[in-house]
Amino acid sequence: MSVALSNRFQGGKAFGLLKARQERRLAEINREFLCDQKYSDEEDLPEKLAAFKEKYMEFDLNNEGEIDLMSLKRMMEKLGVPKTHLEMKKMISEVTGGVSDTISYRDFVNMMLGKRSAVLKLVMMFEGKANESSPKPVGPPPERDIASLP
Repeated sequence: MSVALSNRFQGGKAFGLLKARQERRLAEINREFLCDQKYSDEEDLPEKLAAFKEKYMEFDLNNEGEIDLMSLKRMMEKLGVPKTHLEMKKMISEVTGGVSDTISYRDFVNMMLGKRSAVLKLVMMFEGKANESSPKPVGPPPERDIASLP
């Protein structure tokens, strides 16, 4: 289907359609989690799932519903916690149970909602808290003269 899509549309239009299709797939998986009795006692589940979907879509670079090693590397660097390839392979194995080399959205949500503590889960949970503690300056930088330079 993506071949037919790429023949009819190009550039931003094709990318927008790919993102819309990915969002529909992830929303369907979110509905499955909402209907699952296992997570019925989870507090604010719809809001959490929406946040998970948004974060997952941000780092699914190939738009195929999987986070591979390079996508995970980009995620860790953007979150300010760069990891080695070996550490990232271990993280993927921890999330998928050693079954896959990529993290699917289901694996991601199971990890985030699960009781078990994974390295990736800890990084994702504390990402927002780290950004809150050091607000970025707003506006143009203050003017400096030569004497104030180190």
